[in-house]
Amino acid sequence: MDPLRRYALAWMHALACLFAIVVAQPAAAQFVGDAPPPIPPANVPETPTPSGPAISLAPPSGPAAAPGFPATLTQPPVTTALPPQPAPTPQQGVLALTARFGKDLPSVSNGVVWRVYSDKPDASGAFQLVREDRTATPNIVLAPGGYVVHASLGLVSAVRPVTLRNDTLREQFDLPAGGLRIEGRVGTTKIPQGQITFSIYKGSQFEVGERAPLAQNVAAGDVLLVPEGTYYIISNYGDANSVVRSDIRIQAGKLTDVTCTHRAAVITLKLVSDKGGEALANTAWSVITPAGDVIKEYNGAFPKVILSEGEYRVIAKNEGKVFERPFNVSNGVDGEVEVVAR
Repeated sequence: MDPLRRYALAWMHALACLFAIVVAQPAAAQFVGDAPPPIPPANVPETPTPSGPAISLAPPSGPAAAPGFPATLTQPPVTTALPPQPAPTPQQGVLALTARFGKDLPSVSNGVVWRVYSDKPDASGAFQLVREDRTATPNIVLAPGGYVVHASLGLVSAVRPVTLRNDTLREQFDLPAGGLRIEGRVGTTKIPQGQITFSIYKGSQFEVGERAPLAQNVAAGDVLLVPEGTYYIISNYGDANSVVRSDIRIQAGKLTDVTCTHRAAVITLKLVSDKGGEALANTAWSVITPAGDVIKEYNGAFPKVILSEGEYRVIAKNEGKVFERPFNVSNGVDGEVEVVAR
């Protein structure tokens, strides 16, 4: 095996390990780059429409075409971009880079992070970053030699060794990314962003075997860019038992909107001396099923718990005494459950 190929393979192996570590982290904020996110092709409506056909991420044709990504874009972290490149000299070459969503699919208009590394490790064994660029079609001026180019778009990436001479080398990368944007609802009511989170897994929920999440704690309304394919979503409304699972299909170059519908309600718990009275402080709470399985425990005068519809019992402990009562939760009917301390 020639030295260039051996170094390139070693570099790609190291990069794959690094990328696996990045993907394993929670995705609420840490994937967001330090540059302003791309601009959407149109304003996002205040009340999102129900789930429907995937929307193209590619911009429309014509001089007024807008960039193709929504405003909230999940991206891996990047370092500060290096200064603009000077014009090439006779002893330099130009690396012209472009990306597309796939064969016979549109070009990627923005959101790509390009990194060019040396193809040989330094004394410490690290591959040094030579250039970094975030423009859609950069022309990077470099001295002739061997390099490794890495392109990333959200959680999609590609890597390729190149050899640059005293001319222009054009390289096109396929980045089969699709966008995923999720919201939660109870009936026709949108769940507030801070009350619901989503975890994304590769494959179908019906496949056998344990899998680590591709992204965790994804906020409602955020756009996550992932490789095209089948995924399933676990939607958690609150921190108790309102959980919904959904299989989805992501297409390259498309933005897919998904609505996870929960059948649940927000219940406030109160321990009172008399019906309609003030809540007693220093109360310990346990919410259980009719069979006695503990769903959630709280401490406080009037905790709020989000529960899926069904039958429950609540136990309140205060000053060494125990009180309890049964109650029902109806879909979308928020309410208050009083336990009288008698």
